[in-house]
Amino acid sequence: MGRFKRIFQYLKPYRGVFFFTLFATLFLAVLSPIRPFIIGFMIDKYVMGASFEEGKSVINNIDTSFFNESNGLWYWTLVAISTLIIEAVFRFIIVYASNWLGQSIIKDIRNNLFSHLQGFKTQYFDKNPIGRVVTRLVSDTEAFAEIFSNGIINIIGDVVTLLIVVTFMFTINWKFTLMVLIPIPILLYATKIFKNSIKKAYQTESKQVSKLNSFVQERIIGMSLLQLFTREKTEYDKFININKEHRNAHIKTVWAYSIFFPVVEILSSISIAFVIFYASYQIIDNPLKEVSGGQLFAFILYINMLYRPIRMLADKFNVLQRGLVRSKNIFEVLDDDQKITPKEEHTISDDFKGNVSFEDVSFAYNEPEYVLKNVSFNIKEGETVAFVGATGAGKSTIINILGRFYEYQKGSVKIDDNDLRSFSSASIRKNIAVVLQDIFLFSDSIYNNITLYNKNITKTQVIEAAKKVGVHDFISKLPGGYDFNVKERGGVLSTGQRQLISFIRAYIYNPKILILDEATSSIDTETEEMIQLAIDKLTEGRTSIIIAHRLSTIKNASKIIVLEKGEIIEMGSHEELMNNKGHYFNLHEIQFNHHS
Repeated sequence: MGRFKRIFQYLKPYRGVFFFTLFATLFLAVLSPIRPFIIGFMIDKYVMGASFEEGKSVINNIDTSFFNESNGLWYWTLVAISTLIIEAVFRFIIVYASNWLGQSIIKDIRNNLFSHLQGFKTQYFDKNPIGRVVTRLVSDTEAFAEIFSNGIINIIGDVVTLLIVVTFMFTINWKFTLMVLIPIPILLYATKIFKNSIKKAYQTESKQVSKLNSFVQERIIGMSLLQLFTREKTEYDKFININKEHRNAHIKTVWAYSIFFPVVEILSSISIAFVIFYASYQIIDNPLKEVSGGQLFAFILYINMLYRPIRMLADKFNVLQRGLVRSKNIFEVLDDDQKITPKEEHTISDDFKGNVSFEDVSFAYNEPEYVLKNVSFNIKEGETVAFVGATGAGKSTIINILGRFYEYQKGSVKIDDNDLRSFSSASIRKNIAVVLQDIFLFSDSIYNNITLYNKNITKTQVIEAAKKVGVHDFISKLPGGYDFNVKERGGVLSTGQRQLISFIRAYIYNPKILILDEATSSIDTETEEMIQLAIDKLTEGRTSIIIAHRLSTIKNASKIIVLEKGEIIEMGSHEELMNNKGHYFNLHEIQFNHHS
């Protein structure tokens, strides 16, 4: 019940539409059974010529003296047609309104889910495949919304229809009704088996959809790597197996439906056979004594109206179950507490100066395997500090902590003497810009990739920033200039060009603290000169942290910190570290001799 209560929270903005649709559904549930009633009466009165005084018709105790043979048939035909038209109109309203309601809820929950995901720490995305996250955001939300568009309202309508149909049937002829209801216990038992079977099938299908999406997403992103190492055949074989499992899971649902629906049709036919068999004896042996032709015809129509809701109820209950299964997946994401939240007791200004301090900071992606161990250092406002060390030494982890992509376990991190955790993630991202080695560009124009759709940044500002960073000439030579579409992940640009665009993006947001994570590690020598000029402009007048493998790019840093296995082993200027002839000196000599 707790989950149902939570699900219904999403109905609040659309309560009016929900109750209107519910009212239309109930009205249709009452109206539909009247039509067979009228048709049966018309057959008895105007086709069979039944005697109403003897009470042998579909409609008893009704004064029909107003209608004679000449105008009565036309009148009741008009009533039947009008009823049919009203039914059609209300069915249109119900289908449109319920689907509008479902799509509106899909929109809201996707907005909610996407907003929630944006606040997660990077660690969440490290542990959860992209395909699984996409499944939660796309497929699961659709199944969730079907609870309203094809579930609850239709179930209520079908139940009411069943009750009214049975009431009408007992009113017309209780013996006929008992004949019709003979196969119902078998149908209820079959429905129970179907419901349990389809629930398990939907749970399996949900897992396989997520698995398939994850596999495809990762392989498409890493397609160049697969081709480079000729792994196409191996990955294709894996895909065949995963796709086969997905097919089998889906076929289980189809198998359940393919058995259940024919069973319903067979039982429906048996009910009709019982009625016809009973009626034939009554009509032949004692015409119109127990049953009329109108009754027989009305009951055949009612049998279809009786079994259709029962069949649809089983289907709708499974829609409801599938929605509940998928809603559990969605709520697991929404309930995840991996969001970055500031300490409530602090109110910190967003105006950073740029002083940074780490005091005995230790961090582990998976405890107790610490990748940073009691790291301490201070960076003053306006300083340029470089971190060097072997891969896995902990350099990138430091900037991930400073950007609050990950939360450290021990120690203290401060900005301007205030605890890092006192700041909201928005204020941190506003004042700290990170330029990574692996640059991500959206399939959009250069201008939009620089501004990220920030309407406060004009094209004139972008061009001016590009000129200062020294990138304007390169962009101007591209077809369309700043409107040039860089395609998927910026694939039509070189690594250096993507890097230069990321520099403009960082520069135009004017951060107080700039972090460059190995921004020149995979750049050719000619492009490196452009990037070095851009770096000099970027770091001018602001606190800068540079992580670099190429030691030639950090000679002018105020301070160089050398890391090894998560610990600081050396710290000082380039000249001081070279004079010490320690680890930094050895790294420098290796690189210098290698390049020479």
